[in-house]
Amino acid sequence: MSRSNPVIRPVSVYKDLSHVYYPAICMTGAACLLETLIANQIEVCFMNPGTSEMHFVAALDHAAGLRGVLCLYEGVCSGAADGYARMTGRPAATLLHLGPGLANGLSNFHNARKAGSPIVSIVGEHATGHRKYDAPLTSDIAAFARTVSHHVRTVKSAASLGTAVSETIAAALALPGKIATLIIPADFSWQESGPTGLAVMRPQRCPPSSGSVLDAARAMRSGNCALILGGTSMNTGALEAAGRLAGATGARVFADRSTPRLVSGRAHFAVPKVPYFPEDAIAALAGLRHLILVETQAPVSFFGYPDTPSSPVPKTCTVSVLATREQDGTAALEALVEECGARNANIPVAGQGPSVAPLDGPLTLDAIGGTLAALLPQDVIISDEMISSGASILPYLARAAAHEQLPITGGSIGQGLPVAVGAAIACHDRKVLALQADGSAMYSLQALWTMARENLDVLIVVLANRRYRILDIEMARAGAHQVGQRANDMLDLRRPDLDFLSLSQGMGVPATRATTAGEFTKQFRVAVEERGPRLIEAVV
Repeated sequence: MSRSNPVIRPVSVYKDLSHVYYPAICMTGAACLLETLIANQIEVCFMNPGTSEMHFVAALDHAAGLRGVLCLYEGVCSGAADGYARMTGRPAATLLHLGPGLANGLSNFHNARKAGSPIVSIVGEHATGHRKYDAPLTSDIAAFARTVSHHVRTVKSAASLGTAVSETIAAALALPGKIATLIIPADFSWQESGPTGLAVMRPQRCPPSSGSVLDAARAMRSGNCALILGGTSMNTGALEAAGRLAGATGARVFADRSTPRLVSGRAHFAVPKVPYFPEDAIAALAGLRHLILVETQAPVSFFGYPDTPSSPVPKTCTVSVLATREQDGTAALEALVEECGARNANIPVAGQGPSVAPLDGPLTLDAIGGTLAALLPQDVIISDEMISSGASILPYLARAAAHEQLPITGGSIGQGLPVAVGAAIACHDRKVLALQADGSAMYSLQALWTMARENLDVLIVVLANRRYRILDIEMARAGAHQVGQRANDMLDLRRPDLDFLSLSQGMGVPATRATTAGEFTKQFRVAVEERGPRLIEAVV
């Protein structure tokens, strides 16, 4: 039977790397940390280090198997590790400085936790003898870490460092993917360490029980049934299976809004997301008798509203689980196809051929969507942080060339640019397109510098409406229709306008501005043919 939990095995199956570090002296804790990461095939560390991490930084010169990527803000580190994990299924490491450094990264660790991304989060701590003095940067690092981590461990001695690293990696690999934080006092990095930590065997997803498949088949045959796909179950094979089930049984299929990675495009079965607003979600799920979950939970509203239920699922609907978050949703769907006799069913696909990009007229969200549908290259990875613009543009992406999307998973804005960094490092042979709202771009704009430093093939399209537009919608929904100037100022991004050309070029990323549909089409056509980071400010 496949293993569902990590196990630890001796590191002797890997080349002995201990001689690489500080020859003629004993291995330090810093060398032990890096050697254990390399032995476990962790190849990238996104870092914003400080004084307590300097020995780890110095050891990088002797660690040929680990790539250090400098980020100018800790939220870029955590978001980039999330994007890397989503595209590879493997953990990256992050290296952050003390409690305040970790605190700066919490927002995108939150999104990564909701995505089920495995991340090994390493945080430096004051030297053990220094903590009692309550220095300015002293804090309760473990308390910060517990807010986003499934596993938190503080190293107790240099001798135990290798074991602690291996156990932290094992915790990160536990399905469906976890945030595991290791806190390392600075003196353990320069002291003599114990042996290198052992290698962790990666767990494998197991298929669901035959009983779950039989129960789901009975529900689908009874009619008024829907599937909601999440986790890893929005890949090509899973969508093909879901399409056959829809074609054979008439079942509706939805994607969880927080699905971390999904395929899309005109070659695929088009799966709408469960709508964002509760009224729309209630209407979409109305009349259902059976709701079958695949690697996800039953949908809930983002927020609670007066006189509106938190769950859009009809009270008379039976909710069942075909595959848990830890199981193999794709295998579950394929087994359900066999049980329902749907192997030869026709798959409903978007089916429309390439669009024609607009060459004139005002620059609207529909014009941008039309350009994307017409000109998006094959196999692009889209980091989606469009926020209020997404509802207009996403239907066009269903008609574009086949691609993958990385949506916001935890609702915390500021992940779009960092996730694009991680995806580009994970898949250096594929172009990454960041569709980015202007307000949320400012939360982690420092990601542009890392894109330039690493020469990442990322094209950023900033949708510049110069408002927190989603809050305009929420203000109206809250019943606050009489909005005065002072309230309006809290939603407005003018006075001064954000100048993304200057901001981007100041961090080394070439940029252009489009104010008409024709300008945007021309600039996008050129940008997708070039390698390296580029930014288009689309003023809508």
